[in-house]
Amino acid sequence: MEQMRRVGAYGVLRDPEGRVLLVRGSERADFPGVWSLPGGGLEHAEHPAQAVLREVAEETGLVVEVAGLRSVVADVVPYPDLGVALHTDRVLFELTAVGGTLRAERDGTTDLARWLAPQEAAGLPLLPFTAEALALPVVPLPSGALRRREPFVAPQAARRQRFGAYGLVTDPAGRVLLALIAEGYPGAGQWHLPGGGTDHGEQPVTALLRELVEESGQLGRVSELIGLDNLHNPAALGPEGYPIDWHGIRVVYRVQVDRPTEPEVTELAGGSTARATWFTPSELHELPLTEIAAEALRAAR
Repeated sequence: MEQMRRVGAYGVLRDPEGRVLLVRGSERADFPGVWSLPGGGLEHAEHPAQAVLREVAEETGLVVEVAGLRSVVADVVPYPDLGVALHTDRVLFELTAVGGTLRAERDGTTDLARWLAPQEAAGLPLLPFTAEALALPVVPLPSGALRRREPFVAPQAARRQRFGAYGLVTDPAGRVLLALIAEGYPGAGQWHLPGGGTDHGEQPVTALLRELVEESGQLGRVSELIGLDNLHNPAALGPEGYPIDWHGIRVVYRVQVDRPTEPEVTELAGGSTARATWFTPSELHELPLTEIAAEALRAAR
């Protein structure tokens, strides 16, 4: 099957009574009649936090603010009739309502928005990521629930959207592990957070730990999700040899390496990492850092 990818942003919004806001798929949806957290796919170059505000307003009529980053998950749905396996990276935010009036979406992929108590939601057909986010049992959807028949639109050759997972990696001595971007790649000569793009079907945490081994030979453990970065470079020049309109969505985790070793880059790193090094906090000040690395280090102080 052809492997395709998509990034979506979704919100968990509760009212003062503890009810959660859910939306129901319309006849135009891939899963008609199935309920989900409000949200949807990112437009090219769009920040996930902006996408969730837009999608919630479209689907529910409510004006919301992002109160925090909740979780990031991925899933793969096969579309046998279309010959496609769709991988979706889903960024989930905590939201707060600040205005608007609850209503159903008009002529869209949802047809009903409703506040539901946990026991009410548990009795409805839910998309798996929604059930998981609400700590409800993940129940298989009925046979025939997937009804999409329209083919997916192929991505534009001159545009790329990439989802990556990166780590603020430390050891028991308080040192920080950074990776030097190799020549021929955007940001060459700068020190970057270890990590990289996720593979089709791969969860962000799994991808980060894999990349950590490939780029440095270190075995780490992820302790928390600490940030989200959105990068748009309309003319990124990399090993392809021609400019690409590049959109990168990057989640950042805190990672501990309990038994650090001398970093070693493996061939599996793919050539984008020249070397990796442990740095003491005092050594970090003199380094040329990527923007995401500098921001993660500032936030950690």
